[in-house]
Amino acid sequence: MTMREDKPVIAALVGLGWWGRKMASLVNAGGAKMHFVRGIDPNPDAAAFAGEMGLQYSHDMAEALADPTIEAVVLATPHSLHREQIARVVAAGKHVFCEKPLDLTKAGAQASVDLCHDAGLVLGMGHERRFEPPIATILDTAKSGKLGRLLQIEANFSHDKFLALDPSNWRLKADQAPAGGMTATGIHLTDLSVKLMGPAADVRVVCENLASSIPQGDTMSAHIRFSGGGTAYVSATLATPFISRFAVFGTEGWIEVRDRAHVEAPDGWVVTEGWKNEKITVRELPPAEPVRDNLRAFARAIRGEADYPITGEDMINNIALLEAIVRSAKSGTLEKV
Repeated sequence: MTMREDKPVIAALVGLGWWGRKMASLVNAGGAKMHFVRGIDPNPDAAAFAGEMGLQYSHDMAEALADPTIEAVVLATPHSLHREQIARVVAAGKHVFCEKPLDLTKAGAQASVDLCHDAGLVLGMGHERRFEPPIATILDTAKSGKLGRLLQIEANFSHDKFLALDPSNWRLKADQAPAGGMTATGIHLTDLSVKLMGPAADVRVVCENLASSIPQGDTMSAHIRFSGGGTAYVSATLATPFISRFAVFGTEGWIEVRDRAHVEAPDGWVVTEGWKNEKITVRELPPAEPVRDNLRAFARAIRGEADYPITGEDMINNIALLEAIVRSAKSGTLEKV
């Protein structure tokens, strides 16, 4: 192993808001095979946090992109900025990790995936749900065929954290975060659904504003049909206390995972399983840090130790479904993907 392969990936973090601060704290605590040396945020108030973390601070990416010691850039920024920022990072010859969603259109996602692929650079995605131990087990179990023919997915990832946000926050803008909680939480559920069931064929959405003044609606549910058969029900509500539930049903068995707390401060999971001719079982799993583990997988891919597990095809299929969900939330009718 060369010295470069053994050393952490040197990275810059763009966006020092709520989620960026969690990522910075996790990564620089160790164990991610990555180290942030620079923090970037247009808000000068972020300089104090950067100083606390020992990061060089700047208000724009230019200095980080010009720094030859920085190998990767992590984007914890609004979705509307992702495409342009990814293009800038790739032009500078650096690997890029992007918070979800990658884009709001399939064409945009395709463009970013192609840019990174053609440049030979790793594109990472903030779908940390895949790295939760019980969810990783579901993916492996389904791939092995143990669940039999997959039939249906039921999933809900909801919280009321945004009710306390200032109305000017980008997360409460219908054009930047459309379809209720879809871009905040539901996008994780569709990522898992498409990974398990394949590309979606069509979707029907109900998106209402029942308990708040959030302009994109606060209560969203989507019923998805997949090209290879099977369905998924996905709910992403912004006006109910936290819940995160993901369940997959097959001909040989089913598995349901419930988070005990938001991934911001993980507290483990409750896993219920039912298998043909066996009693239903319930077990609890201890906390883990899937956000860190996702970034570690990104760093390992940069070092050539393993392929990054979220493929470009996965990313594009998920955003194609998101685009159709947004259309259906507006039309209230069945929309093709």
